[in-house]
Amino acid sequence: MKRVYVIVNPVSGRGEGERAIPRVEAALRAAELEYVLVRTERPWHAAELARRASADGHDVVVAVGGDGTANEVLNGLMQAKADQGCCAVMGVVSVGRGNDFAFGVGIPHEVEAGCSVLASGRVRTIDVGKVTGGDFPQGRYFGNGVGIGFDTVVGFEAQKLKHLHGFTAYLVAALKTIFLYFRAPLLKIEMDERSLSQRCLMVSIMNGRRMGGGFFMAPNGRPDDGRFDLCIAAQVSRRAVLGLMPRFMKGTQGSHPAITMEHSRRVRVVAEDGSLPAHADGETLCTAGHELLLELLPQQIAVLVGEEGTPS
Repeated sequence: MKRVYVIVNPVSGRGEGERAIPRVEAALRAAELEYVLVRTERPWHAAELARRASADGHDVVVAVGGDGTANEVLNGLMQAKADQGCCAVMGVVSVGRGNDFAFGVGIPHEVEAGCSVLASGRVRTIDVGKVTGGDFPQGRYFGNGVGIGFDTVVGFEAQKLKHLHGFTAYLVAALKTIFLYFRAPLLKIEMDERSLSQRCLMVSIMNGRRMGGGFFMAPNGRPDDGRFDLCIAAQVSRRAVLGLMPRFMKGTQGSHPAITMEHSRRVRVVAEDGSLPAHADGETLCTAGHELLLELLPQQIAVLVGEEGTPS
């Protein structure tokens, strides 16, 4: 029988993590899974717990929360892998705001459906990104993507909207950010095959498909294809930003002349004028960084997923 270690962020989704615990436990018992459930108590606690659980021989380590909780568990498992050469399988039960990592790897959103995946045994081995720079000179791992510029500020603003939840919060924050973040920095972006220098309103380096719960930065992205998908938005007018937003919601922005779509396994971004507000999986990397280095590490973590690895 699989030994399952469940890490719950009780404050995820404005308390939804705590409220979900009875449903999670009932679903795990119904699936006849042997489990231990613990709550996080502070930032980075989930990473510590995941690392220890993997080292202690648990077969599966589950993140119950949003993208931030999943990111910490991913980092803990990657640390365990560095220590021991292998790590536990990762599971996710989504109760957060964006849940973009779960969507990208193929984990259904509802609590009961997410728990049923834990008993399914279906795994998908995914690539993992590592970003070095900003507030993390030692590096930080990510599963979904790194955002630089506009979408990072959107995330900061969404966190302030206490009365809104999910994609609605990100949408309102995006509209607000149009007026807060407009002077695009001059960036040099070095990729495998070429480099470019231009003023960039936003740069998304994706392992998954979407950010913000509904903006498809990499509509064709796959977390197991051995490459990042880049979406680079040049400086445009405020009116043009408004026009681009529906395209990002449909994943059709690639045909716009201000958008550049690229692929690369290694990316270096340097602010030649201005600075880099950046996040990894929604977690702040820096508010005013100068340089970030991103590397794709292929086939790193096994994740329990839904049928055929597609989200419902």
